[in-house]
Amino acid sequence: MAKITKWEPENEQFWRETGSSLAWRTCSITTFSLIFSFATWFVMSAVVVRLPNIGFKFTTMELFWLAAIPGLSSGILRLIHSFFIPILGTRPVVSIATIIKLIPMVWLGYAVMDLNTPWSTFMIIGFLSGMGGGDFSSYMPSTSIFFPKRLQGLAMGLQAGIGNFGVSVVQFITPWIIGFALVGGSFGVPQLFTKADVIKDVTFTRNDAGVVTDVVYKKPELATAITVVKDNGIVTDIIVQETEITKNMKAELIKNDAGAITDVKLKKVIKKDMWVQNAAFWYVPFLIFAFILSVLFLKSIDPSALGIKGGGFKKMFEILSSKYRARTHTWNCTITYIGSFGSFAGYAAAFPMMIKIIYGGFDGAPDPLKYAFFGPLIGGLSRALTGGIFDKIGGSKGMFWCFLGQIIGCLALIFGGYLTPTGLEQFPMFVYIMLWIFLMTGINNAATFRQYPIVFAYSPAQGAQMLGWTGAWAAFGPFIFTSLIGMSITKTGSAITFFAGAAIFYAYAFILNWWYYTRKGAERYDYGSSGGTWWDKANKSEFGK
Repeated sequence: MAKITKWEPENEQFWRETGSSLAWRTCSITTFSLIFSFATWFVMSAVVVRLPNIGFKFTTMELFWLAAIPGLSSGILRLIHSFFIPILGTRPVVSIATIIKLIPMVWLGYAVMDLNTPWSTFMIIGFLSGMGGGDFSSYMPSTSIFFPKRLQGLAMGLQAGIGNFGVSVVQFITPWIIGFALVGGSFGVPQLFTKADVIKDVTFTRNDAGVVTDVVYKKPELATAITVVKDNGIVTDIIVQETEITKNMKAELIKNDAGAITDVKLKKVIKKDMWVQNAAFWYVPFLIFAFILSVLFLKSIDPSALGIKGGGFKKMFEILSSKYRARTHTWNCTITYIGSFGSFAGYAAAFPMMIKIIYGGFDGAPDPLKYAFFGPLIGGLSRALTGGIFDKIGGSKGMFWCFLGQIIGCLALIFGGYLTPTGLEQFPMFVYIMLWIFLMTGINNAATFRQYPIVFAYSPAQGAQMLGWTGAWAAFGPFIFTSLIGMSITKTGSAITFFAGAAIFYAYAFILNWWYYTRKGAERYDYGSSGGTWWDKANKSEFGK
């Protein structure tokens, strides 16, 4: 299929007669595909919290690494994808990127059905799952070059925001879809899900020799259901009689070499069939459908129509040169986007494991996947709804307030004690603060996608490539955030160290944004359609215009 050789979205007549319908069609199809890109990117973060319960013996840090590894590959792949669209075009890039994600999804589905699958294999699958995050740096540049500047914030806000719903979809759908057999059990046998929660409403007293001598009940109703057998003041057995309160409860006795009981763990054990492979297999038909749509209805714009006269990929490296102070602004945009989308993606990947590890040791511990999906949902929705606002007021103003909000959220988690809880009563506020941070990162995402094309307004091609470039570095967010949160918890006992560092990083991003883009007289200010931008008053001849 021939590429489009004339593309003038800033020409109102061309946009009205030709550009608008094709641009919105392209945006719709690529957005549909992007939903499942994000979903396949984050599927490991939803599956990993179930692996220990179906028989996989991985350590806490190994589980954090599994949730983190898709972020490593997505960052690497985004660096590559950031160069594709202006040179190769939308149709081939999106089509191939969509269908290739079948590989990790099918492999993951079969891997979870075999308890002999090693941790290293899951790491490889997780790395390949990162392809779903890597191609984001092709989707955003595609939308950027198809739309005029006045609509880029709206179009990219909608696409990225709706695409972000893929993260929420995976964490919302997974707990439900793994609960039954797909197509009459045609996609594999179930795994036995076993959950054993330690009951902390019962404590045990010991003598000087460390032998259990008595049982202390925090809930009196347990006394009628638990029979303690003693001999000469020493507990010799504990029998749990099944009642409504003690249903599925059992006593695990730990004895010394002499046969005396030295510890007792009272557990509530739940066992049921679960089809964890469904979490991966159900994406297959959607990926195939998105691939067919891409092949049939997408088109590509010829590089010459974007002002790329020659140089190919080499031309795209001008954003790293000193020409027009590109390198400085590339650094600024990269930092602020790591702070916005990098944070959104990082927290989305880590949130389920944070709930499991930080609050999983209490009686009646929450199921991580019943709460984790709210974060990406709020972040994606806020991103989709606020893109048009920043077309009017400017992206830098939105970033100004959002970074302040993210700093406040981190400090609230630290000083409110929600990262070192003493009981489940602190869990609701922990979730609310995390949702606040997700809200701030979502709005911040929308603001950045308005601002970056304005920063590079002298070159639509470089503006598009900047979106891919910054997205590439921010895609390391799941890897960096999840691994650092895991290290903070395993080495210091809490995630406080991580969130203190995050607050400092957000302060740095805040200062960069304020100095270069927000304050009065800033070098490349963006005050939206109401206040104008630096490009409106720039001497175009200085930029070869």
